[in-house]
Amino acid sequence: MAEICCQEAKSPPATAATVATVSASAAAAAVASSVMDRRRRRLELKRFRLASDLEQSAAEYAGARKRPRIPRTVSGPCPDAASASENAERCPRFGFSSVCGRRREMEDAVSIRPGFLPGSGKSHFFGVFDGHGCSHVATTCQELMHEVVAEEHQKAGSGEEPVWKEVMERSFARLDERAANWATTRSSEEPACRCEQKMPSRCDHVGSTAVVAVVSPTQLVVGNAGDSRAVLSRAGVPVALSVDHKPDRPDELERIQAAGGRVIYWDGARVLGVLAMSRAIGDGYLKPFVTAEPEVTVTERSDADECLILASDGLWDVVTNEMACDVARACFRSNGPPEPAAAQAQASEGVSKAESDRACSDAAMLLAKLALARGSSDNVSVVVVDLRRGS
Repeated sequence: MAEICCQEAKSPPATAATVATVSASAAAAAVASSVMDRRRRRLELKRFRLASDLEQSAAEYAGARKRPRIPRTVSGPCPDAASASENAERCPRFGFSSVCGRRREMEDAVSIRPGFLPGSGKSHFFGVFDGHGCSHVATTCQELMHEVVAEEHQKAGSGEEPVWKEVMERSFARLDERAANWATTRSSEEPACRCEQKMPSRCDHVGSTAVVAVVSPTQLVVGNAGDSRAVLSRAGVPVALSVDHKPDRPDELERIQAAGGRVIYWDGARVLGVLAMSRAIGDGYLKPFVTAEPEVTVTERSDADECLILASDGLWDVVTNEMACDVARACFRSNGPPEPAAAQAQASEGVSKAESDRACSDAAMLLAKLALARGSSDNVSVVVVDLRRGS
């Protein structure tokens, strides 16, 4: 204790100058700390606002870029029928779904034109067009194919039964010519197409498959060029009304080789190692190996007919004909049978009950979802037409 006391006694007393220096240092440190705290809070606030702005911008961008999984799903009767009694006879129920799927661009197009033939409301046009390279050929077919078929039908008619094979061949040839001249005939007011923005321009590298059906009370006429497909469900059995035009199909392979072309296996069979189908509208750079000439079938309708399914290869690559027809029949069973013609004629709009009306739309939507669930990487477009006759 004595040593401690001695040491304390020997310590010099604190002067006023020392106390002032310590107080000034503490005040300066407190001020610096306060400034740093304010600066840190301002930085944190800026980061928070920046993060919020980025999240909002990202959400707006995603909302602008995001495509709905099922952007188009429609069902119903002919919209331009003159009366309920005519509707009952003229307009089959139909539904369609068109899905972008896992592709960046939507290149499919669907065309449904009830009563498209002049002077006759009993024939209806349905078409699915699967574009590649760009969408403008498929869109052109969507807008014009039914008109061209109607014109060619009128030329071939004159009171006699038209030869549908010639009608379809001439119609597809006209659309093929239109696709070849698209860049020079389009309006200058139309926005630039994606294929035109490439350097050099690739408008002649664009094409589209085409499967079209004309449904009348007695016949089903199907014209097809490409790998889209038409399937009829009859008495529970799928009946293919078209055959895919693949380059390795024996007759197609022979035709391509006879024209001087080659089929190269590069991620599957491809014409000159490029196109995975041997027939299409457009694709001028692959002529004459790729032709627009359609294969045409004419099928007499039967009381056992249930539905007609038209779809792009986005469906058929992963779903069999049997599976597609089973899905459509299941939707028809769950939604009820069609009403008799007499009941339809008494309805306010000439259509059957709502549950039966939704059957085609449900079938098309389920088939599109099934294709995506089974891993389809392409656009998927499906049209389902109810062919059941009212009892």
